[in-house]
Amino acid sequence: MVIIERLVQHVYSDKWAELETIDKEFDAVEARHGFPAKKRFQMISGPDNMGTLIIERQWASLAAMEAAYEKFMADPAWQALNLKSSPILKDNRVELYTPLP
Repeated sequence: MVIIERLVQHVYSDKWAELETIDKEFDAVEARHGFPAKKRFQMISGPDNMGTLIIERQWASLAAMEAAYEKFMADPAWQALNLKSSPILKDNRVELYTPLP
């Protein structure tokens, strides 16, 4: 079953440039752990504020997503990046969807 992961992050208004730099570092670590390509969107209208970043990925299955995240979160490089991103992101949430036929 295909899974659509949607990560919703609220970015401090003066931290977008820093986020761009860190995002490239996240890309390198994610690639080592089999993460699919992501699409990024900045909200201009909707239920969240204008400082909202949406990241979407499509996974082959929930099991594939879980396996990749287990390896990713155990990686010291991810742990360091996660700490580095703390002053950039106010908060975040993850939403999971499955496409309808």
